[in-house]
Amino acid sequence: MSDLPIIQKTYDLIKWYVPILNQLPRDHKFMLGDRIIAGLYDLLEGLIQARYAKEKLPQLRALNTRIDILRHQTRLLLDFQLLSTKRYAYVGQQINSIGGDLGGWIKQQQQQQPA
Repeated sequence: MSDLPIIQKTYDLIKWYVPILNQLPRDHKFMLGDRIIAGLYDLLEGLIQARYAKEKLPQLRALNTRIDILRHQTRLLLDFQLLSTKRYAYVGQQINSIGGDLGGWIKQQQQQQPA
């Protein structure tokens, strides 16, 4: 069974982002870096769980919040000058793509619910 595109995108983001986060200075790595990493893994796990859940909407909505938190945490890295503008643009693009896919999934689930 092949992964949903959103799961693959999240997996790829983790592969790209975690090594960068692990190189943060100590005073940021153990707070912000570790929180972002945990959030990324939680997002991946949540997407996989939602894929198999009978009631997907509550899980998907919670994951939408997780993505928004991830956006803000990533922006903090830029504001603390711990992430280059180029890397920030790339990671922002990836997060937005995952968010767009998630929004589409939520919309599709809402349309499947009886009125």
